[in-house]
Amino acid sequence: MGSSWGLLFLGFLSLTAVALGEDEVGAKHSGLVMDFYKESCPQAEEIIREQVKLLYKRHKNTAFSWLRNIFHDCAVQSCDASLLLDSTRRSLSEKEMDRSFGMRNFRYLDTIKEAVERECPGVVSCADILVLSARDGIVALGGPYIPLKTGRKDGRRSRADLLEQYLPDHNESISSVLDKFSAIGIDTPGVVALLGSHSVGRTHCVKLVHRLYPDVDPDLNPDHVPHMLKKCPDPIPDPKAVQYVRNDRGTPMKLDNNYYRNILDNKGLLQVDHQLAYDKRTRPFVKKMAKSQDYFFKEFSRAIAVLSENNPLTGDQGEIRKQCNAVNKLH
Repeated sequence: MGSSWGLLFLGFLSLTAVALGEDEVGAKHSGLVMDFYKESCPQAEEIIREQVKLLYKRHKNTAFSWLRNIFHDCAVQSCDASLLLDSTRRSLSEKEMDRSFGMRNFRYLDTIKEAVERECPGVVSCADILVLSARDGIVALGGPYIPLKTGRKDGRRSRADLLEQYLPDHNESISSVLDKFSAIGIDTPGVVALLGSHSVGRTHCVKLVHRLYPDVDPDLNPDHVPHMLKKCPDPIPDPKAVQYVRNDRGTPMKLDNNYYRNILDNKGLLQVDHQLAYDKRTRPFVKKMAKSQDYFFKEFSRAIAVLSENNPLTGDQGEIRKQCNAVNKLH
């Protein structure tokens, strides 16, 4: 997850309901069901699954993107595909914010959307495609199959102004991370499991250099430091150079519990990884997940399901976008 919510979430939500209108703020968990498209587009989930498999075969890193998408979209007030919207003259997109640095492959969600549209025009939301592609991407990475509900509608506005409030940063305290996840119903073992997503993918050097320069963070395993310095030789890296370190050198393409063994051995790349391993609230769960992949997968599946149901737009709320990067034009 490269770097990737607050305690004010519930209070803020009640205030913004009036400001945004009912079509922008839905009742939490309401209206979502298993196999929502059973009648309206029975092939929808299979089309998404096959597209994810095909894209993963061609571009392995797409699976990391699917996984990051569900965090960056669903954690920011509503699971409504606001992440996918492009900037307009009136609003900046979430994709272009610093907190979204390193996110990519949005064009492949457009590919999936186009495939679904050919079968069932105007039926399946981009929000559901985002969630289901994450589910199938997790499987592609060797993770568990997680049954997820569908029936979301797409939001009509970017939530770029809310990213700092809801999305945890790699430099935040573990208390802040726990509080932000708790606000959307995810408990401590769920948070520990979700951060296990750092088992796959890579972390950009711009997120790491503060632990290497001017002095190496003493919390880092000294055996791991030479590799990090080799991958990130410049204390002020060029963001466009895409210099990075693999999150897990042992199984970088596999979602597994090796992450927990690494952070217990002081090989976590981000500051939040180290805190997770040593904070008294999270360490017991880290140790348990390091010992049992089944336990990790159980808690990860439960947490992903809760995250995917965060305040969806359903029923008459929102819309079904024709293209995932833009709201439908009003006639």
